[in-house]
Amino acid sequence: MTRLTDKFDALKADGKTAFVTYTMSGDPDPATSLEIMRGLPGAGVDIIELGLPFTDPMADGQSIQKAALRALDAGQTLKGVLAMATEFRKDDQTTPIILMGYYNPIYSHGVEAFLVDAKAAGIDGLIVVDLPPEEDDELCLPANAAGLHFIRLATPTTDDKRLPAVAANTSGFVYYVSITGITGAAEAEASAVAPEVERIRALTGLPVCVGFGIKTPERAADIAKVADGVVVGSAIVDRIGAGESVDNVLGFVKQLADGAHS
Repeated sequence: MTRLTDKFDALKADGKTAFVTYTMSGDPDPATSLEIMRGLPGAGVDIIELGLPFTDPMADGQSIQKAALRALDAGQTLKGVLAMATEFRKDDQTTPIILMGYYNPIYSHGVEAFLVDAKAAGIDGLIVVDLPPEEDDELCLPANAAGLHFIRLATPTTDDKRLPAVAANTSGFVYYVSITGITGAAEAEASAVAPEVERIRALTGLPVCVGFGIKTPERAADIAKVADGVVVGSAIVDRIGAGESVDNVLGFVKQLADGAHS
């Protein structure tokens, strides 16, 4: 059992859907970013996705790209991201943390050293968007061996031929990208998402969390009816980017969490 599987089991027992948030580590600066992160569980967040800033975030829309640049400009590094997780773990030993980003910073750090450091910092899993299943030897299999979940993305174009490869070494949950394209674009529709969630769940036996295109408490409530988890990123990141106070950001997160848990 891991923090992540424990969390899903507890939510399932309560009849609840997981509410998952994405924020960029170091945005708008490391201190504020940590303050927001520390406030997330109290605002109703079940699982934290922590963005690893990178100079060329190709799968992300304007919101996340700008957040990455703000974080990098504020001096955030991979070591800084792990230090932030370490600080968070001093007060919270139960909320799962998923590190989400691109392979380049991990490769530069050294895979073996990264896995040791990530585990020590209290990271529970990884989402690395630019490593396909064909490259599982690079990071996925070593991460699994180190006790870290490796979480894959499935999309509306992931057909039944491709899905077994996506599912092969995945654990924790599958992240279903509800719309094709980049983060922060259109809105997710529950009616379109439901059959896809069922299909992925049946094939993988894993919880399915739905992200991309969920921006309001109402939309979170809709998607929560058909998924095991609801992920919100760009809508929160936009508020951080607009310079809203930590309290305001967390107040918005609380509204989203209430929607997802309704």
